[in-house]
Amino acid sequence: MNRVLRNGTIDRIAVTLSGLCLVHCVATVVLLGLVSSVASWLGNPLIHEIGLGLATGLGAIALVGGAMNHRSILPTAIGFLGLGFMASALIVPHGGREALLTIIGVSLLAGAHWLNRKAHGPGNQAH
Repeated sequence: MNRVLRNGTIDRIAVTLSGLCLVHCVATVVLLGLVSSVASWLGNPLIHEIGLGLATGLGAIALVGGAMNHRSILPTAIGFLGLGFMASALIVPHGGREALLTIIGVSLLAGAHWLNRKAHGPGNQAH
């Protein structure tokens, strides 16, 4: 597990999931305006709850584990701030505020994972 943290595998997976979440949020907003039947499926609260669960789990493993290895708390702090924005999006009504909170949260979380990979050293610089 320690090797997986050091080589950045979990951070790469988490950044990929953050990107997918970002695409999901933007697509939902666009599709809500274009095709309400497809957009309502993408806007299902269960998708958001599962996504937050995955983000929290990967964030805890990668960011906390990374902080323990490289001793930099910044990626973890930024990541948890991002998770806070994502969690707050679950308690507001669907719409513009929810999408904005989620997009801010996902962007912060992806940035935190990028910083976490970078903090592991030269062999794991994020590209």
